[in-house]
Amino acid sequence: MLKKDLILRNPLRLLGNENEEIVLPGGFGAVLARHGVGKTALAVQIALNSLLGQKNVLHISLNEPVWKVSLWYQEVFDQLAQQYKVPQIDQLWDAMAAHRFIMTFRVEGFSAPKLEERLTDLTAQNIFLPHMIIIDGLPFDETVRENLEALKALAVDQSLPIWFTVTTHRHEAPADDGLPIQLSPVQDLFDVAIALLPENDTIHIKAIKRSPEQDMNVALTLDPGTMLIQKID
Repeated sequence: MLKKDLILRNPLRLLGNENEEIVLPGGFGAVLARHGVGKTALAVQIALNSLLGQKNVLHISLNEPVWKVSLWYQEVFDQLAQQYKVPQIDQLWDAMAAHRFIMTFRVEGFSAPKLEERLTDLTAQNIFLPHMIIIDGLPFDETVRENLEALKALAVDQSLPIWFTVTTHRHEAPADDGLPIQLSPVQDLFDVAIALLPENDTIHIKAIKRSPEQDMNVALTLDPGTMLIQKID
């Protein structure tokens, strides 16, 4: 009951359909922001929402060690528990953590075939079967399309959504279609893209790409103190 209550209270569900994930199986989602604004914090909250629903999340970090990614989860969950005054926090955390697997790669050593090989090792031994993948730290440069297309085929084959964090830069003008230049050349592969836009002391959460059936015009922010998603009434 506690898990269901947390899911219902989570403002993140306002970005998706009533009873569905924001990105459906086989789809791509992106969280875009400048360095240090909160991409990983938002990605972790997307993951926690799935973990509360007892869905397995594979978090792939290309920049940080396992212990640091694990600390992100613990800190964000602790903030959520404090905000909603969650009892028996340790038991709930242990139950959720059992559905999470953290994997690291070197950026230059990451590719769809290598990920598929690691996934095969996990699933063949009944160690972990993901229902969602988060890839944190993939460079969105001029060579990224080939890798993304291979990852898209993997997402469709495995019937799971994949989320990416995408680093943008203050000095870069948007592309002709108005999207960040990192996303524009590959936007056809993505179903949902969420940008974090800092303005004074507020970090606005804006959907810059979404599916037609999603109402993502709700006013949400990322609290710069707790890094939690907040709804603006």
